[in-house]
Amino acid sequence: MAVVLDDGRELVVSARLTVEFGLRTGDPLDPRDEARLVEADAAVRAREAALSLLSFRPRSRRELADRLRRKGFEARIVDATLEDLSERGWVDDAAFARAVVRDRLRLRPRGPGRMAQELRHLGVGDRDAREAVEQVFEEEEVSVPALALDLARGWLRRQSPAVGAALMADEFTPEREKARRRLHAFLARRGFGGGAARSALEGLLADPPPSRGRS
Repeated sequence: MAVVLDDGRELVVSARLTVEFGLRTGDPLDPRDEARLVEADAAVRAREAALSLLSFRPRSRRELADRLRRKGFEARIVDATLEDLSERGWVDDAAFARAVVRDRLRLRPRGPGRMAQELRHLGVGDRDAREAVEQVFEEEEVSVPALALDLARGWLRRQSPAVGAALMADEFTPEREKARRRLHAFLARRGFGGGAARSALEGLLADPPPSRGRS
């Protein structure tokens, strides 16, 4: 139902609000009800917008708030909407963070530091981010050194035979140090600290991959 406000704007009101406010076609709108109706309509539209965003993928509370504000909703409407959705369990940063970590471990494995950083970028608070990474790594029985070693093996497979030979060399050479620095840098970009990177290198040296061309 369309309602014309005092300032000339036309407000398309949902069926629920039409019944709630007792609106009928042709009846004038009580000025005392106009402000309440405008706010109630904004709340309905904000909730619908939030649910539409959540239908595509889970989102953090901060991301939803940012998106709703960009759509023009006032801060108090946004806060009330997200509080209601949180109480219903539809917005839960801790659950969202755990789901993201599980997804990344399955599709794009990264170290704990990188995963926590990505969660913060998605709007998850620092505490929820750290706890989600710790909990999921424990539940999935993920060993950080083993994960770093697995990624290091994948990195090595993508390198040229010359880089692989230099990395695995026993004697010091500039080429060996360059290859090892590249491996450390690769692991650092994926969220592993120096200890995990050194452990991964030691794992490669202790169990070298087969030379290319050998069965």
